[in-house]
Amino acid sequence: MFDIGFLELLIIGVVGLLVLGPERLPKAARTLGLWVGRIKRTVSGMQREINAQLEAEELRQKLNEQQKKLDEGLERVKRDVERTAEPTPREAGRQGDEPEGVAAPAPSAEERLDDALSRARLPDDQDTDAHKDSAAR
Repeated sequence: MFDIGFLELLIIGVVGLLVLGPERLPKAARTLGLWVGRIKRTVSGMQREINAQLEAEELRQKLNEQQKKLDEGLERVKRDVERTAEPTPREAGRQGDEPEGVAAPAPSAEERLDDALSRARLPDDQDTDAHKDSAAR
């Protein structure tokens, strides 16, 4: 706090001895020492409180940053899920046949397989179907 050297302390002691006298000087020095100790403890306590408040504020800021990052990640995942849940153009055409406000159910795996097979049917398959129909007659 203050930079007081030996010479300054010696001068203060001599002046105190002359002003207070040898009877009251020890009691005055003890009282002065107690007051200086109290002041030092008070100042160090304030410093600790200020440091604790600064650390708490830093932690709050870090927590807020982490919360923002988590919220952004959650929103990104939510958008990705919504994007993948959007119907394909073919499925959207099917949904257009439904009344407004009623969503058509997604095609099942069997329906999608049947649809894919009907699109990929070879001419030989059509011939065998024709033979089956003629044999059945």
